Amino acid sequence: MSLLKEFREFAIRGNVVDLAVGVIIGAAFGKIVSSLVADIIMPPLGLLIGGVDFKQFHLVLREAQGTVPAVVINYGSFIQTIFNFVIVAFAIFLAIKLMNKARRKQEEKPVTPPAPTAEEKLLTEIRDLLSQQQPKL
Repeated sequence: MSLLKEFREFAIRGNVVDLAVGVIIGAAFGKIVSSLVADIIMPPLGLLIGGVDFKQFHLVLREAQGTVPAVVINYGSFIQTIFNFVIVAFAIFLAIKLMNKARRKQEEKPVTPPAPTAEEKLLTEIRDLLSQQQPKL
């Protein structure tokens, strides 16, 4: 089997397509969560700590000298990223919990076999009649 043919079979499989869709939706979801944190959650939180935006928090290691920029540690951006992560993780947790709950409800439903069709009923009657006509040994 050629490498190209093998790759085509791999790429066409449903799992790869599902994964691609998941990555695309995940990227869009990440942007939504980043906006939620930056635009809705962080401003009131910054207000609670004195009106300071977390992105402004930094530690200067070396001041700017001429054309050489300052060397800083932007720990405020790091705090913002941690908040993003916690919110994304919590949202994923809730989504998985909801899916598991739905799956459990599906598993709890008793599976009743479908009623026999007219053809099956007729075949059952024929079988029973044939077994009655057979001489018993």
